[in-house]
Amino acid sequence: MRRLLKTCLVCFVALLGAGTASTQVVPPQIQIDDERRMKEAVASLKAQRPGVVDGYVIVAALDSDPVFGREAREAGRVLASRFDAQGRTLVFAADEGSDKANGAATPERLARALGSVAALMNRDEDVLVLYTTSHGSPRAGLNFRDPAHGAAIISPARLAAMLDKGGFKNRLIILQACFSGQFVPVLSGPRTVVATAASAMKPSFGCTAANDWTFFGHALINQAMRRPDTFARQFRRAYVTILGWEQRLGFESSSPQISIGGDASGWLAALDARGPKATVAPVGRPPSELAH
Repeated sequence: MRRLLKTCLVCFVALLGAGTASTQVVPPQIQIDDERRMKEAVASLKAQRPGVVDGYVIVAALDSDPVFGREAREAGRVLASRFDAQGRTLVFAADEGSDKANGAATPERLARALGSVAALMNRDEDVLVLYTTSHGSPRAGLNFRDPAHGAAIISPARLAAMLDKGGFKNRLIILQACFSGQFVPVLSGPRTVVATAASAMKPSFGCTAANDWTFFGHALINQAMRRPDTFARQFRRAYVTILGWEQRLGFESSSPQISIGGDASGWLAALDARGPKATVAPVGRPPSELAH
């Protein structure tokens, strides 16, 4: 119970700092470097292949706590491999040593990345794969917080507007955050798959800043998605794994959610068929909470 209260408090403190957009000024050199890296990454994206269901992956660590950056950078590599999206992947997160991304994540940069990908892909044929990792707040949304770029909330309505502006039809949206289930009813659609780390009113776990992974990221991205299988079964495997961890630790279940649209089976099967055929070992340390 003490760890549960600590997790809720972390997200609540993040909400206090993210209620409105910050007026902080980004240092010019950081802004110039981030813009250059994003432009280079977008310019190097591969074109879509006619007749092939291509996945275009965007990963964003929306909070400056290092766990989210570590998770995002490795998730970008896993998702690029899992969905045959090498050369069609953008990762926005803080750098750590030699492990670098395509610039820091901000809500504005996420919206621009979505627009760039939408302009490049065949929106009738190809698939947007979006993975975000951050703290979250109940009845509010995903917390964005970065000392150099400010703070804000990405509400379900705001994220839906970003996606609608891009005109994406085939969408796999994976959201790692406390209370992320609040996005399911807003984002769900006939050709959309939405997977979240928790229900609308439950916290998720593992967001300790020193961790390499959250519970959801470790179970789904670092373990289940490194094993050959369909995405639906990979999610179910991660759900069972997380439930086992939570029961062992005495945590109330985070209740990860998934919604699979009735018309999503075609593109989902096409991406599943091109997934890796061999299991790859997890990378990094399990969440520190699991050592107890």
